[in-house]
Amino acid sequence: MKRCIFTEKAPVTGAPYSQAIAYNDLLFISGQGPINPRTNEIVRGSIEDEARWTLDNLKAILEAAGSSLDNVLKVTVYIKNIDDFDKFNEVYGEYFKADKPARTALQAGKLPMDIKVEIDAVAYIPGRDEKSRVFGSNTANANEKPPQLI
Repeated sequence: MKRCIFTEKAPVTGAPYSQAIAYNDLLFISGQGPINPRTNEIVRGSIEDEARWTLDNLKAILEAAGSSLDNVLKVTVYIKNIDDFDKFNEVYGEYFKADKPARTALQAGKLPMDIKVEIDAVAYIPGRDEKSRVFGSNTANANEKPPQLI
């Protein structure tokens, strides 16, 4: 079942998209940037500052959906200047410590509102029977063999 996720602890931009969409136990989080959720204004600063605001916003949405940074499966990082990647990575490592998610990072030609970093993510929402995740089916048998790829 599809449902929209909303929290006042993350930015509300007024643009025509949801902060996140939950579908069954998967969570698709829209790109987040360095926006103060209390004022909905961009926070300008170093790449480290903007990365922290961005990751805090991502974390707030995850928590509103009943998930956490530990449950993030895939992250896409759009960075304005790839020369800032090492500095960004230091901050990123403070948020994702163990079982780091898969990640794609790329330099974006121009990000909205001239921010330095934007991050979107896919996560899962824990709480369902783990066996139901086998092969993506609610009725999968743990002894069932995976489908053959051709």
